Amino acid sequence: MAQKGDQLDRETFSCYMCLDLLNDPVTTACGHSYCMNCIKSFWDEEDRKGIHSCSQCRKTFTPRPVLEKNVMFATLVEQLKHTGLQAAAGEQCYAGPEDVACDVCTGRKLKAVKSCLVCQDSYCEKHVQRHYNTNRLQKHRLVSPSRKLQEVSSSNCEICSRHDEGMKIFCRTDQQSICYLCTMDEHKGHETVPAAAERTEKQKELEVRRLNIQLRIQEREKDVKLLQQEVEAIIGSADKAVEDSEKMFTELIRLLQKRSSDVKQQVRSQQETEVSRVKELQEKLEQEIAELKRKDGELEQLSHTEDHNQFLHNYPSLSALSESTHSSSINIRPLSYFEDVTAAVSEKRDKLQDTLREEWTNISLTVTEVDVLLSPTEPKTRAGFLKYSHEMTLDPNTAYTHLLLSEGNRKAMLIKRYRPYPHHPDRFTSCRQVLSRETLTGRCYWEVEWRGRGVCVAVAYKTIGRAVCPTECGFGYNDKSWALFCDTTGYTYLNNKIQTVLSGPRSSRVGVYLDHRAGILSFYSVSETMTLLHRVQATFTQPLHAGLCLLGFGVSAEFSKVKHT
Repeated sequence: MAQKGDQLDRETFSCYMCLDLLNDPVTTACGHSYCMNCIKSFWDEEDRKGIHSCSQCRKTFTPRPVLEKNVMFATLVEQLKHTGLQAAAGEQCYAGPEDVACDVCTGRKLKAVKSCLVCQDSYCEKHVQRHYNTNRLQKHRLVSPSRKLQEVSSSNCEICSRHDEGMKIFCRTDQQSICYLCTMDEHKGHETVPAAAERTEKQKELEVRRLNIQLRIQEREKDVKLLQQEVEAIIGSADKAVEDSEKMFTELIRLLQKRSSDVKQQVRSQQETEVSRVKELQEKLEQEIAELKRKDGELEQLSHTEDHNQFLHNYPSLSALSESTHSSSINIRPLSYFEDVTAAVSEKRDKLQDTLREEWTNISLTVTEVDVLLSPTEPKTRAGFLKYSHEMTLDPNTAYTHLLLSEGNRKAMLIKRYRPYPHHPDRFTSCRQVLSRETLTGRCYWEVEWRGRGVCVAVAYKTIGRAVCPTECGFGYNDKSWALFCDTTGYTYLNNKIQTVLSGPRSSRVGVYLDHRAGILSFYSVSETMTLLHRVQATFTQPLHAGLCLLGFGVSAEFSKVKHT
């Protein structure tokens, strides 16, 4: 702290020209102080110009001011001299290993305070004064002390190396700064403007560029913030999905365990009942056998009686046999008492496995198609679309009763003959249409090949109406479906009963691209090239199904087999 205070005192009471403590201090009208002899010598050189200036702030005075000794500064300087701070302050001005040293000083060098780009030398406070006091040197460019003067000079020098004149002109032809003499020789005829004017123009361009950069920074920071919110939303949603899934699977396992326990309890209860019934009958038969054996013994004993009269006398006294348990009342079945239960459980197990297998595929697709990044742009080529291609099949449980499905349930044809489909709550009963078996989430692409009068290619929620008026459950006539109608005259898009007539090349193949998360649905006419017919921007709140509607008997439509590229 003492060292810092010493430096402050020295800087406050030192002459700007000689760098020593003020000797006979005087103060100019601009407020700067000098030694009397230093400022007089400086102004003596300026006498021929008739204008005198302050070597620090360059303020000019006309006429030459009459200077008087500053008594207060003189008193303070004398006090400082007696404290010995001057020597300490001087020590701090010597150049250290990390400092730029004065090139003029001999012996122990002082710190440089300025470097001259023209002279290619560095100067301390004392030796730099010549650049302030000499007219010729005042044109030189002084910069902060630097060891790499050659590099700094090449980029900052404002003095022409050929003409020793200030470079105040900018040559737009050669894109460099020049002096006015350069315009008369090698830059003659070039487009030149004042350097200040060029700087002003470039400064405006710079500000515009900075503004654009700052706007981009703001946009990117906003994007980063949105992405961070997206990360938090993804993590939160994933955590909730895992938690809810665990709860539901736990409930499902608990339900299966309860059903297993119920079946076990019922089987054991029935087992106990049946065994009890059999044992009761068995006991009854054993009693009957014992009685029969006793009777047989009596008869055997009577049969050995030798006296005929005694035999005849005792025979009627024998008790009659009780009613026998007829063997036909005992229903002995093959050993398959509870096999029906096993068969029933096995059937339920197989159905549950099929359901779980089908639903697990949908769940797995839903999980893997979660888009954790910003949705990519829509593909531009068919090859790009085919990367998202899905193999589609039709769900027979939704098919209208006059639709004939074939080709592995990929093709539908409207026929006059009634199809004996079994009753199902998902079946369309008033519209000639059918939904796909597959649910659509994420990014999907498929193509439909059609023949005949016309078809409707659509996507719809599974919750779309079934057994209601055709104008309510038909594709495009409600807010649960989006439909493209194709016929021999052209194309029409329909959603929620709002119709849009479209133009585009006729084709028997229609491509459909869906980005469920981004809410994009696009219909394309597909031939040798792909032509966009209509693009929809919507908010899909449920998984979608592809749909086909046939507009006349004999009309057919088929999900084309397309391969990933």
